Amino acid sequence: MWLVVDLLLIGVFAVIGRLSHYGTLTVGGWWATAWPFLVGALLAWAVLTATRRAPAAIGSGVAVWLGALVGGMVLRQASGQGTATAFVVVATLVLGALLVLPRVGARVRR
Repeated sequence: MWLVVDLLLIGVFAVIGRLSHYGTLTVGGWWATAWPFLVGALLAWAVLTATRRAPAAIGSGVAVWLGALVGGMVLRQASGQGTATAFVVVATLVLGALLVLPRVGARVRR
């Protein structure tokens, strides 16, 4: 379940970014923004799966956040997309909130 939640929330991140910067949303534009972060998150998930870490754990959320962020920025840079400092700061904060806070909320509700 957490894998799907993480991927959906990264998709939401890309939608918000596209709409806030371009005012419109196309599938191609969304994909151009989302794919690097999705790949980074999937790589983090592969590590979590290989190490058998609990996906609902807050530490797992941090791992997915860092994977999405670092992987996303590296892939954006490699593909000629921007990695301006302001974008990195915003992506760090928004992805952190989207990928870690739901796990914190789930933990608190237990």
